[in-house]
Amino acid sequence: MNWITNIVRPRIKGLMGGGKDGGRGGGDTPENLWKKCPSCGEMIFHRDLVANLNVCPNCGHHMRIGPAERFAYTFDAGSFTELVPPSGVPVDPLRFRGEKKYADEIKAARSKTGRPEAFTAARGSLDGMPVMIGVQPFDFLGGTLGLGVGEALVESMQAAIKEKRPYILFVASGGARMQEGILALMQMPRATICVDMLREAGLPYIVVLTDPTFGGVSASYAMLGDIQIAEPGAQIGFTGARVIAQTIREKLPEGFQRAEYLLEHGMLDMVTHRKELRATLSRVLHLLMSQGKPRNKVLVMPVRNGSGRNGNGGVTAIP
Repeated sequence: MNWITNIVRPRIKGLMGGGKDGGRGGGDTPENLWKKCPSCGEMIFHRDLVANLNVCPNCGHHMRIGPAERFAYTFDAGSFTELVPPSGVPVDPLRFRGEKKYADEIKAARSKTGRPEAFTAARGSLDGMPVMIGVQPFDFLGGTLGLGVGEALVESMQAAIKEKRPYILFVASGGARMQEGILALMQMPRATICVDMLREAGLPYIVVLTDPTFGGVSASYAMLGDIQIAEPGAQIGFTGARVIAQTIREKLPEGFQRAEYLLEHGMLDMVTHRKELRATLSRVLHLLMSQGKPRNKVLVMPVRNGSGRNGNGGVTAIP
């Protein structure tokens, strides 16, 4: 609780006629009109944040976003369709129970995100080129890799090979899902084999590392891209910096495990701002596939409402 919650929000509600009847027939005033930047603390009006692709206009911090935004920011407007999530995957194969039942954690994550797992894939086009995009967001149990994620990732890569589409992976993850033990770790070699299959088929595999990417995910398919791209300031590594510092008993360099540090030390090919990411991906893919980019460009406007499932999710195309 702070002055924003106690003073600013009630006053905004009063000015806009807040209340159960909305005061002006408009319903309740939204609670998320403002968002605080976790990096600089700046309060950003939600429309300004959306217009800036969820990047802080004050410090440039790239906030975490989900599949709907990723698809809207990357695909040609109205061109994409989400793949059907795999069925028949065991939800709690080990009947794991910690402080909470694992099955209850899954239910809570599904209710919070509206998605069945920490992975969503879609087929569509990028500047006219057919592509497959997979998104592993952090908001579903920390983007951890389990049976559901592994199966969805494998199926999307197999679909890309069958349809001869380059594959783009946006990933943020804390690593393998401990509640599924060895079954989660088995998804790492499965995904690695599919990456090899993409290469054998002559299809580019581009990985965009977002904040944060750690553990078994960063130790396998997240670092096997033909081109490795990262968003500015993204934390990328295997083990957390504090654990490393305590183990080696030395002070770590400034910016250790940040995208810029990894680029400087040869672990990444480029660090790209979110506003330039779509154009960069298009340019790289057309180069790798030896195809010229079409002259007619499409401007993709930010997603505002809707999940983006089987459509453009409120995206507007301007030729």
